[in-house]
Amino acid sequence: MQRFWVDHPGLELRLKELTELVDEMAEQSEKRYGRRLDLAILPETAVSGDPNMGRSCPFWKDRGDNRGSGSDIMACAVPYEGLVKETFARKARQQGCYIVAPLYLLDDIDSKLCSNAAVLVDRKGQTVGIYRKVHVAVSLETGLLEGGTTPGKDVPVFDCDFGKLGIQICFDIQFDRGWQELARRGAELVAWPTQSPQTARPAFYAMQHRYYVVSSTWRHNASVFEPTGRIAAQIKPPEQVLTHELDLSYAILPWSHRLKSGEGLKEVYGDKVGYRYYEEEDRGIFWSNDRNITIGEMAKALGVIELEQGLQDVRKLYAKAGVPGY
Repeated sequence: MQRFWVDHPGLELRLKELTELVDEMAEQSEKRYGRRLDLAILPETAVSGDPNMGRSCPFWKDRGDNRGSGSDIMACAVPYEGLVKETFARKARQQGCYIVAPLYLLDDIDSKLCSNAAVLVDRKGQTVGIYRKVHVAVSLETGLLEGGTTPGKDVPVFDCDFGKLGIQICFDIQFDRGWQELARRGAELVAWPTQSPQTARPAFYAMQHRYYVVSSTWRHNASVFEPTGRIAAQIKPPEQVLTHELDLSYAILPWSHRLKSGEGLKEVYGDKVGYRYYEEEDRGIFWSNDRNITIGEMAKALGVIELEQGLQDVRKLYAKAGVPGY
């Protein structure tokens, strides 16, 4: 979480600033969890700034001191090839992690074709792919699409060695389509680089689509949203870096007299099981800390049915009973 409404220091210094944040995440990961960083997510347009605040862009001097029109995306847009690509590739290799690097991406200088994009780099420094923001912000006064950016067309899911990763950017939060498509394509984790610090809608999407959502913001908070719809981890100012360990192999278990709010599994499996149980929601999220047994096997042995499986069984009974809609 970092504010970028400041004078842009130049591309080289900004990249140094951002890669130092990745170093801080990696150091925190080692200190808290005793393991390397898997994924670093930086805020929306962190590399290039915001055309609505001209001085936050790397080329604002070339375009004149255009402080707030949001009309000249070329003051912000930078090419990925060259310095940006080399910098993040080097840092990803050094820390052995994936990096989500958001920027106003200059796709073609002659036609001034630009997109609000997030580039995914893997542990070896290879470019996995690019998500281009589909739902770009719109000025209702001018009809201009985010300073002249071109909306993206696709919502890809990237295969990483830890799981399937999707990306949405800022204003995408206002529209269901991208989040639905990521779920349809099997996303397990969604990175959400953003200027907006919203929590209600990303929590809703996480619960609705049964994936984790991680926000990286300019202000107020950066958060990890569970598939339960709850916030698993969050920072607020003056904190700047949030690291959190999560398991993409999880089970959401509803209330059961056998479960005992999680203590039922703990009594049998001890530290082999991890969980957060929410009494007020009558459910919790559970995972296995033992590679030799899955959380599903633990739950089955205790006689507890995973929430979604239970609901599927209920739907079948509704259909048999003639309940409308089933």
